[in-house]
Amino acid sequence: MTKPTDGLTHFNAQGHAHMVDVGDKPHTKRIAVAQGRIEMQASTLQTILQGHAKKGDVLGIARIAAIQASKKTSDLIPLCHPLSLSRVDVSFMADEHQHSITCRVQCETTGQTGVEMEALTAVQVGLLTIYDMCKAIDRGMTMSAIRLLEKHGGKSGDWVASD
Repeated sequence: MTKPTDGLTHFNAQGHAHMVDVGDKPHTKRIAVAQGRIEMQASTLQTILQGHAKKGDVLGIARIAAIQASKKTSDLIPLCHPLSLSRVDVSFMADEHQHSITCRVQCETTGQTGVEMEALTAVQVGLLTIYDMCKAIDRGMTMSAIRLLEKHGGKSGDWVASD
């Protein structure tokens, strides 16, 4: 009979949460790409794109927030290992037809564990920063489709989302 914790690496044999031992794993190049989207009123998107937000450069500040969040992931997610990131690239793509902005983050390191959580955390915080900077004019913004798109490196090899 399988237990609910079978296959979950953050639980030990007794079912208690623990930080996975990666000490014997080889150092390899690790890459993860994640993205998510925030939808808003058309006028909010135009305010962002035209640079008229009262709090300043929304996407510039969101980019810095996303990078900072990637570096702080282990402070936020209890069982994540602290990583030395070698690269974090954050991009924003506006869709004027859908009144949305997609945040895409690529994180890289050479280490013993992957960078998926760093990329996902960066996306979340980047989108939250857009919300924070524009909430005075649009409290109805919604964040969605936050997901891992691909990961490369490590024992499990490459993975790419199927859609």
